[in-house]
Amino acid sequence: MTTSQEELLPTTRRALLHRIAVAQSEGRAPSLVAAVVRDGRTVWHGSRTSVDGHAPDENVQYRIGSITKTFTALLVLRLRDEELLDLGDPLEKHLPGTGVGEATIAELLAHTSGLAAETPGPWWERSPASLRPGLSDVLGEQPLLHPSGRRFHYSNPGYALLGTLVEKLRRASWEDVLRREVLEPLGLHRTSTRPQAPHAGGWAVHPWADVMLPEPVEDLGLMASAGQLWSTTGDLARFAVFLAKGDDRVLSAESLREMRTPAAPPEAADVASGYAYCLGLEIRHQDGRTLVGHTGSLPGFLACLTVGLEDDVAAIVLANCTSGPLLFSVAADLVRIVAEAEPRIPEPWRPMHEVESAALELAGQWYWGTHAFGLRLTADGLVSLEPLSGKGRRSRFRANGDGTWTGLEGYYAGELLKAVRRPNGAVDHLDLGSFVFTRQPYDEGAAVPGGVDPDGWRGSGSF
Repeated sequence: MTTSQEELLPTTRRALLHRIAVAQSEGRAPSLVAAVVRDGRTVWHGSRTSVDGHAPDENVQYRIGSITKTFTALLVLRLRDEELLDLGDPLEKHLPGTGVGEATIAELLAHTSGLAAETPGPWWERSPASLRPGLSDVLGEQPLLHPSGRRFHYSNPGYALLGTLVEKLRRASWEDVLRREVLEPLGLHRTSTRPQAPHAGGWAVHPWADVMLPEPVEDLGLMASAGQLWSTTGDLARFAVFLAKGDDRVLSAESLREMRTPAAPPEAADVASGYAYCLGLEIRHQDGRTLVGHTGSLPGFLACLTVGLEDDVAAIVLANCTSGPLLFSVAADLVRIVAEAEPRIPEPWRPMHEVESAALELAGQWYWGTHAFGLRLTADGLVSLEPLSGKGRRSRFRANGDGTWTGLEGYYAGELLKAVRRPNGAVDHLDLGSFVFTRQPYDEGAAVPGGVDPDGWRGSGSF
């Protein structure tokens, strides 16, 4: 039987349902709803609930907490792409008088500004915004706990500052800017700053008894840009597609790649667990996969959105309890189940549409000292340089249009690759950030720094 690639196999669907059923039951969540996205579309939706005869669907809103930060980061990156700011700008340049103006915009995005994790005073997630009418009330008298740029320290007030920055430069409320620049273009009509029916109620589940307590729903005021949003699995599924592929109406694929790049020095425990923070996004390594997204929580709610870029599978999981199931583990398992049960079918190989002879001349084997590398031209127009041993530095390079290439990742990110030619036009060597790659190990005919011993290679009898 032929199965449409737009559908999941019955066994896969049952495995997904089983995973969220276990999470809802063992995590004692009043309700849990999930969705899986593959190849740019939602291919599965499931839910479990403690209410007989009723189950939330992809249109029911839940609070998504700190996933809101990803939306705020998008607005800041849009300002950067419009050259209204630079990520290296100190906050003081655009938002003077905060008392923490030496912190850069990039540091605020990456939680490396040194700011405290929370606001002073009452628990901001469970208290009225009227208690924090100004930024001074959000920051307090001693807002900085660490030197800026030195360590990763998650800061909710930092994203309140970024939301205020957006309002200052756009001359409109953060909510209005978000709706106009992100929500409407992406069709996220069920994502909002205040609950819109149908929506779930938030609950605290007693740790030692199977009873519940309703959690208050407060407007977060200046803290809104750190965690105010409500959304649905349907909307977050569309948002996951955007995070993977980009949409020039909102943010380019190149800027999204920048958002997905680790930007904060991780703590030792984070290194061990495979966690890194980027610009409004988290990267986690689980089951041999790199997963990009964000988690969120507010009293009464838990949320997770994660995208496995290599598998082109994303998962969204939402629950209405203050604590309970570990939603990242659930979401990561949903990605794993689909990726392993139904591996991604690669696109057909196709030859390059056209190739320049000067570039084709460089393809093949090269040596950096005695390390062997292979240079390959790929159909996507990139150059790939990889160690033939399978271990070592590797990178892809983008053509600059002038016979040079710029590294896209790893050690060579941003470094320039160029072919150095002899007077007769023949290639002498490749120069990669001053490293010389030759066709033979220490090619005596090439311009190898330090020269090559004129007696050449020798055996032990020459010692």
